[in-house]
Amino acid sequence: MLQLRSIQDLAQVPGPVSLAIGVFDGVHLGHQEVIRAAQEHAVQHHGQAVVMSFDPHPLSVLRPELKPKRLCGERQRSRLLASMGVAGTLLCPFTREVADTSAEEFVGSLVAACHPLGCISVGYTWSFGKNRSGNIHSLMDLGQRHDFAVYGVPPIRLEGEVVSSTLIRDAVTSGNLTRAASLLGRPYSLLGTVVSGRQLARQLGFPTANVQPEAEVLPPYGVYAVQANLGGEWFPGIANLGLRPTVDEGAAAPSLEVHLFDWSGDLYGQELEVRLGTFLRPEKKFTGVDALLSQIQVDVQQARSLLPG
Repeated sequence: MLQLRSIQDLAQVPGPVSLAIGVFDGVHLGHQEVIRAAQEHAVQHHGQAVVMSFDPHPLSVLRPELKPKRLCGERQRSRLLASMGVAGTLLCPFTREVADTSAEEFVGSLVAACHPLGCISVGYTWSFGKNRSGNIHSLMDLGQRHDFAVYGVPPIRLEGEVVSSTLIRDAVTSGNLTRAASLLGRPYSLLGTVVSGRQLARQLGFPTANVQPEAEVLPPYGVYAVQANLGGEWFPGIANLGLRPTVDEGAAAPSLEVHLFDWSGDLYGQELEVRLGTFLRPEKKFTGVDALLSQIQVDVQQARSLLPG
């Protein structure tokens, strides 16, 4: 998948270029419809679909106090887009200069960079340009002027509610991962790099991969039955999400410690995607290592009974 870093880089893409534009945090059901509209246009016109998003989140520049926490990081978003068959991505730096660009100038820069610009696909309520002066109607006017198609994709509703990243954040933080999965259109998961830890779990007979999640939105701390992806294959296991109060009191950042059943090997430095399943119990501080070990044994037995494989 081609990865671009500026609007000018769109010149590298064989036209016509079909752009899907948005923040796409989580790549949920609504986002997927916007992206598919661009992909369908690309197929029909023998072009390439490119997903354009922004970094950092525009609100971090416009209204820092309202900046939302990320549902997924750039690497997980790239994986999700690649799984959809997206030909390329453009992660556009969002600066104050970009925020002050008029809607017409913004679209003009896209038209100038693409050879040619075939379409722009956005959510119907999307706004853009200085002071959010651009909307789907002005985008359609610009499309007529510059000869590109415009798709304003209506909101996707699930059980009467509009699918949104905000709704998913609420579901995740409340621990309703089944609801989050429905809104995402796939099982909820965390992606992160495996880093070295204290290896206490290995000494207890339950070696773990210490994953640092990319996502800023996390479910309640505790122990989960999980499945982890290794080389395209899903392995059952158990994981503790949290601050590990028994062995690492005062930890500043949460970690995801994953123990895979009946598997051994070195995962340091690798990316690990972990699907969180059934919540087994909250994280707690035990009186000592022996009490922790006894509880781990109970947790493992319970998780094995819940997971396939």
